[in-house]
Amino acid sequence: MNNILVINTGGTFNKLYDSINGELLVDGSSNALNVISKNWLCEFEIVNIIGKDSLEFDDNDRNIILQTIKNHTSNNKFIIIHGTDTMHITAEFLDLNIKDKYIVITGAMVPFSINPIEATANFASSAGYINNIKEFGIYICMNGLCGKYNNIIKNREIGKFIQK
Repeated sequence: MNNILVINTGGTFNKLYDSINGELLVDGSSNALNVISKNWLCEFEIVNIIGKDSLEFDDNDRNIILQTIKNHTSNNKFIIIHGTDTMHITAEFLDLNIKDKYIVITGAMVPFSINPIEATANFASSAGYINNIKEFGIYICMNGLCGKYNNIIKNREIGKFIQK
């Protein structure tokens, strides 16, 4: 996994319950990924950027992701931990600006801190998938589905990702 850079941007994947104000807050320290890494048989490099819910993302945040990818010239494989509500917008943005990388975007509908199964499964699916992609592009791995970003969509009516 040493040739894969994990870009952690926040989202539900990273949320923690704040018992003082009763809200879920984004943890910018990669605690969830560190726990997954500690229990995994291999390590991966993690870069923490942005650290917020994707509903708060704007094009400036997407440019930060883009520049992070462009600045890591020793990598051509990237897994982006991202909020599920706007990952399709980020995917479209990256697709317009990057043509020579393998990029998988994933996240979680349930915070790792509440129940680690979905976040871990989505990350593990992404790690396996990115090592088997044959063509550059932007992909989404969620709920056991992996494919081109425009073929995997969030269905808000049933609360999960589906194939288009």
